[in-house]
Amino acid sequence: MKMIRKVWCSAIAALVLFGLGGCADMVALDKGTSIDAGAGAIGVANLPDGSSVGTVGGAPVGGVIGHDVGKK
Repeated sequence: MKMIRKVWCSAIAALVLFGLGGCADMVALDKGTSIDAGAGAIGVANLPDGSSVGTVGGAPVGGVIGHDVGKK
């Protein structure tokens, strides 16, 4: 059952990430924030004990990191 949940969370996160790819007119800072938020969500969802709470928590952390890196 945990494997099915991980697959669904990863699939939903990937769909959101690809959906954000349609925002081609975004500035570079916004693109970095969006991409890293998706990567944070996917990364936490694929951890051995990844939970939906971790996935929801990984997205903002990835977004903050992407925002800060994009400023430089």
